[in-house]
Parts: sequence; C-alpha cells; structure tokens
Amino acid sequence: MNLREVCKTLEVSRSGYHAHQHKAEGNRRVQDVTLALEVQKAFHSSRCTYGSPRIMQIMRRKGIRSGKNRIARLMCAQGLKVHQKRRFVPRTTVADKDSPIAPNHLLERPAPQRLNEVWLTDITYLPTSEGWLYLAVEMDQCSRRILGWSTHASLATLLPTQALERALQARDTSLANLIHHSDRGCQYTSTKFRNHLKLRGITQSMSRKANCYDNATMESFWATLKAECFNNIVPPTHAKATSMIFDYIETFYNPVRLHSALAYQSPVEFEQTIQIIQNN
Repeated sequence: MNLREVCKTLEVSRSGYHAHQHKAEGNRRVQDVTLALEVQKAFHSSRCTYGSPRIMQIMRRKGIRSGKNRIARLMCAQGLKVHQKRRFVPRTTVADKDSPIAPNHLLERPAPQRLNEVWLTDITYLPTSEGWLYLAVEMDQCSRRILGWSTHASLATLLPTQALERALQARDTSLANLIHHSDRGCQYTSTKFRNHLKLRGITQSMSRKANCYDNATMESFWATLKAECFNNIVPPTHAKATSMIFDYIETFYNPVRLHSALAYQSPVEFEQTIQIIQNN
C-alpha cells in the first residue's frame, strides 16, 4: 500500500498530508497517515505475524510513541491481519513401556534465570505433498532460542538425536547442571538418546504420563511455527518444508522475532542482554 492508498483509506487528502509536514502541530488524522506507513512497514517486516502489541514495541525502538489501540485501529483500516494460531489439541505420545522413565525435575521448579539451566525438546509432524515430515527441536527455556533442530521422514531415534547433537555444538560449554526435558516418547527413552545425555553429564527429565501441559512452552512454539512459517500452506516436498523451517528459525525466529516473555526482545537479543548482566 503506497501513500495515495493510505491517504484514501484514512480519508486524508494528499495535499493535506504534505501540508502537515510543514506544520508545527497537525491534525491527528493527518498524523495517522505517517504512523500508518510505519505500521505497514513493521507489519510486513514481521512477515505479517505481529499484532498491535509487538508493532508498538517496534515503534518505540524507532522513537515513535503510540498506543497499541491506535496501532490496532490503523492496522484494521489497512486490512493488516496476523496469521491466526490453531487451537492447541493435546496429542498422545507413543511410549515404550519397557524403557526407563526419568522423573519430572521441572515440577515446582521456578522458571530458569540463566542460559543452559533447562533445555526443552519435542517432536511434531508437518504435512507435505510427499507425506508427513517430522521435526524435532531443542530449545533453551530461558531465552526461547532454538539451539538445534532436525527433520526426517520417519520418527526414528536419529531425528531427535541429530537435533540434540546440533544443540550441543551450538553450546560448546560445560552442561553439567543442565536439565533436559521431554515427553515420554520412545525416541527419548531409547538407550541411544539417554547415552547421549549421560556422556555430557546432563540430567534427563520427562513430563508426567499423558500430561502434555508439562511441556507447554514447546507446545506454544509448535503453534507459533505452524501459524507463522506455514500459515496453512502445504509444501510440495520434504526439501521445501525443511527450507522453510530453516528460513523461519534461523533468519526470523531466533534473531528477529520479539517475545513478550522476553520483554519484547528476540531470543538472540535476550541472550546478549543476559550474558552482559551475568558477566558483570
């Protein structure tokens, strides 16, 4: 939407807008034109995923003070609508009854305040024209950063193991005090996966039986990923889906996407901030 279209939408003449540029104080409706253009830029830079609260934060970073209600009104006037998340539906984990189950070390434990205190992991499935594609990720609960991820056409133990290995490479430091939390899926109770954790001195933790809400942060990430990365698009191939996931996680979610739980910082920004604090 260009300047002419914005002026028309907000019922402001272009001459009135340009005249406003030379006034010390102008009409609020004319001011809306300038703000609407900034809102439009912020919305599209967020890949059409930000609502008024996050766009308000972007405005503040630019030194533009405006309330979220005003921004919401301007978004509505321009037809700027965010991708809606689907309602969360609990799913059943396929467990191996003969494998050992780790206790839930996160129960009644306060939210982590430092990096590498708690990692969360989970597996989801994504539709493609070639069939289901499975995705496993490793997340630092403190920063919400995705440390490692992997895709595969099957649910073999190789899938979460690759995600874990990539996360370990990303965090090349001592992880002796790390708690690694997952559900009770057979991939996470397998001997191979448990040995990976033991070799690094990592404590394994698992959700209670049939209680997906014990890993609610991961479930929230899945909803975000499916809404913002795919938005009801079914990729034609596994390779295309993997490419879309790479683009979303590595170029948007980790370095750019603002999180309300992180004081409206991206995971990368939040980690930089917390590292400065911890080093002082």
